[in-house]
Amino acid sequence: MKLLAIETSCDETAAAVVVDGRMAASSVVASQVDLHARYGGVVPEVASRQHLQAIVPVVREALDAAGCTLDDIDAVAATRGPGLAGSLLVGFNFAKSLAYGRELPFLGVNHLEGHIYANWLVEGPEPEFPALCLVVSGGHTDLVLMRGHGQYERLGGTRDDAAGEAFDKTGRLLGLPFPGGPAVAKEAARVESSSLTLPRAWMPGTYDFSFSGLKTAVLHVVRAGKHDVPTIAHAFQEAVVDVLAGKTSRLARELGAAEVLVAGGVAANTRLREELRRRCPVPVRIPPPKFCTDNGAMIGAAACYRFALGERSPLDEDIFTTNNWASA
Repeated sequence: MKLLAIETSCDETAAAVVVDGRMAASSVVASQVDLHARYGGVVPEVASRQHLQAIVPVVREALDAAGCTLDDIDAVAATRGPGLAGSLLVGFNFAKSLAYGRELPFLGVNHLEGHIYANWLVEGPEPEFPALCLVVSGGHTDLVLMRGHGQYERLGGTRDDAAGEAFDKTGRLLGLPFPGGPAVAKEAARVESSSLTLPRAWMPGTYDFSFSGLKTAVLHVVRAGKHDVPTIAHAFQEAVVDVLAGKTSRLARELGAAEVLVAGGVAANTRLREELRRRCPVPVRIPPPKFCTDNGAMIGAAACYRFALGERSPLDEDIFTTNNWASA
């Protein structure tokens, strides 16, 4: 089947044509990074207005790149949430309108589930169950056990800042450009090791995370003025990666997981990829960087498998409707 998927949860207007949940025939992303960089973060109202301008050209480009028209599409999907309400409304209502006008099935997809299904866009055999999923992005950090398609159990998550949020805020403290994640990683790569060690919130007895204390520690180090930017960035990144890789590898061992699936924007971090693969006792699957950040192909992959399970979303559904996603 060919499915047209739309993703507008934050500041990227994205659309893709996905075939059978495994292949992205096209994936188009219109980024707003340069637009929001002057503010040091995403401005919701600006983002939603930009989605309105970009949505039609992006969908057209996705169809053209896939070499098809709406006549070739079997279903339409869009991100339901979580995300910025104004941004979500643009893509979600546009997709519903297409589905209604073309009399096509419609599926609303949870954004985090979409990130996980980016792993189905990786070449080779499909992921094996049970899979332990580490979802690590700008707004979320979760450990989820996936027993099968549509079968999730959330085992841990952040109690304050998400890992990606901590990267962005640390980048701001260090005077680095937005988005902070790639900028911090670039500075960290300039040193191989450092004497600076920042705290890790291990939170014994749980598989939860906490990065707010680490962020505060960075603030105190910056104010002390004794270390340069690359040294602080390196120490910060090592602290985040240590906790993420440590908890994920330990839980994978305890659960007897067949694989570890990594998802979300922070999954593009090279150091995190290295440590997860080094520490985990089972194979670690991570999408290529283009499918780690927000994109329509991941939403399409998730929608294809929900479609195969017989699921459809009513056209009167809104962005606040929950679906079968972990405990969300």
